[in-house]
Amino acid sequence: MFRKRFQTIPVPKRNLFWLLLVALGLSGMAKPAFGQAFLPHTPSLDPARLDEIGELLIEEASQWARFQQFDQALPRARLATQLQPANADAWAILGSLYLQADQVDASLTALEKARTLAPENAKILFALGSAYFQAKNYDRAITELQAGLQLEPDTPGALFDLGNTYYLMGDPQKAIDTYQKAFDGDAEFWPAVNNMGLVRYEMGDVEEAIRLWEKAIEIEAAPEPQLALAIALYVRGQQDRGLALGETALQLDSRYAQIDFLKANLWGEKLLADAATFIQIPRIQEAIAQAAQQPPPIQIEFEEPEGER
Repeated sequence: MFRKRFQTIPVPKRNLFWLLLVALGLSGMAKPAFGQAFLPHTPSLDPARLDEIGELLIEEASQWARFQQFDQALPRARLATQLQPANADAWAILGSLYLQADQVDASLTALEKARTLAPENAKILFALGSAYFQAKNYDRAITELQAGLQLEPDTPGALFDLGNTYYLMGDPQKAIDTYQKAFDGDAEFWPAVNNMGLVRYEMGDVEEAIRLWEKAIEIEAAPEPQLALAIALYVRGQQDRGLALGETALQLDSRYAQIDFLKANLWGEKLLADAATFIQIPRIQEAIAQAAQQPPPIQIEFEEPEGER
């Protein structure tokens, strides 16, 4: 599994266009009468109003991004950095949005700017680590993640990202140790357990991989560990159980029937080869076809209200 970060669907709380007019001193301007000569007007900027608008833009950008509406989120984040060029949070959010939109170079530029403004901000360092990971610059990814972990040592998500980096750097045992540390910090963090299973399978320890995927499913019945377990069981001769579990996994998320998607989620060569065989089984092909006819599930995260804003 490769972890991607989420954000929010927006319910704009204020009319930003009106606020911008107020900030520019244009809200009270009367329209000129027909035939009246146009009088040049240089608006006086109200820094407090611009800061307020910048904060609202940051909030809205984050909200739009939760459902990956980057065409709405990115312009707001870019404008926020223009209104508040010294605001590290604005640059960090812009960089994170670029990363989620797979604009890695732009993400790195924005996140590096955020780091210059807030060099001791662990979350910015974690985001930089993720960006360098996606850029396949694994040495820099490790450097940034480790720097962030020196500030916030027990951050499960950052440890998970670091474990992924070690795995792709060819150090499976270090990856397992780091995943374990992530799980030790959060006993509900099933992706760390899932990825320990991925590494163990590639190391030839199939029984341990099965145990880990079963443990991950106990925490959350997510499609990835269910499919991985299904394949392992099928290979081990438990064909009926493997096929049933595979059908369930693919009904939850049919993307896991795509080898490229599995590879992007850090499945190794051994498991990918077994997955390719498993997916071609007629019963699994039928499950894939049925799943393709269903609309993908919509997952919405709700936050507790914080009172009037």
